[in-house]
Amino acid sequence: MNRFVAALALALAATTAGAQDFPTKSITFVVPFAAGSATDTLARAVGQAVTNETKQAVVIDNKPGASGMIAAAAVAKAPADGYTVLITTNTTHAANEHLYKKLSYDPVKDFAPIAGLGKGGQVMVVRPDLPVKTVQEFIAHAKKNPGKINFGSGSSSSRIAGELLQQMAGIELLHVPYKSNPLAVADMLGGTIDMMITDTTTGLPQVQSGKLRALGYSGDKRSRLAPDLPTISEAGVKGYEMSYWFAAYAPAGTPPAVVKRLNALLVAATKSPPVTAFYEKTGVDAFTTTPEELATFQAAETRKWGEIIKKANIQPE
Repeated sequence: MNRFVAALALALAATTAGAQDFPTKSITFVVPFAAGSATDTLARAVGQAVTNETKQAVVIDNKPGASGMIAAAAVAKAPADGYTVLITTNTTHAANEHLYKKLSYDPVKDFAPIAGLGKGGQVMVVRPDLPVKTVQEFIAHAKKNPGKINFGSGSSSSRIAGELLQQMAGIELLHVPYKSNPLAVADMLGGTIDMMITDTTTGLPQVQSGKLRALGYSGDKRSRLAPDLPTISEAGVKGYEMSYWFAAYAPAGTPPAVVKRLNALLVAATKSPPVTAFYEKTGVDAFTTTPEELATFQAAETRKWGEIIKKANIQPE
């Protein structure tokens, strides 16, 4: 027994020592969305910071498609050694299990949470010729025209933000789905879409040019990109909050010591010039967690998204 305990202690010590030396080769960041997307841009910034710290290359592997399921499934099946990391969003790890009947991965069982990386809100915009200038005026207008005012969305975050607004404000809107938020905004500029809640990168430039009107921000605090724009909660829908988030995951079974080392590297990366520049440009806030905190946060977000989707009677595909 004593020899067994000694051997176990030696093995644990070796694992810890190995984790301290991690990484000894390049790391692959798998991204579920296309090059140029916000997730891709963040992954590249984090990767640059990790390379600067460890002197090991970080390879970005974009695997877009199927709402992130292709990338998530690939990482779930990868070796659990810490050298394959999923840089993802709430899409793969909170929304998909409620939007699809069958996933090619399990968002909980197939992954080891590493760290949160960022959290951001969206901007509620309307056509400038719509006779409303505030969230409250929009709600009143929608109540006078039930089912006649539409809202567009080109992402799960945008769609669910619109559904939550309907539920909390007691209004009925007509949903118009798009493959991307820019496509929805293009139709809004053309006059066929009345309202949408979209990412700041897509929406704010149109507001600043006077082509769209901003009514509110979906986050829990005002965006530093538009400090004069009230949150939707401040503007009259008290308690409204719908944010999208970025996080990192390793395959399930990755040694805890390696996960801890990755967490330290990624949390440090969020304070680096490449990543803080991303935050400043996009309005995303730093959102760092321990692995345990990310697991708890993910569970709460999954419940929240599930409740909204169920109330909206959105049927899984």
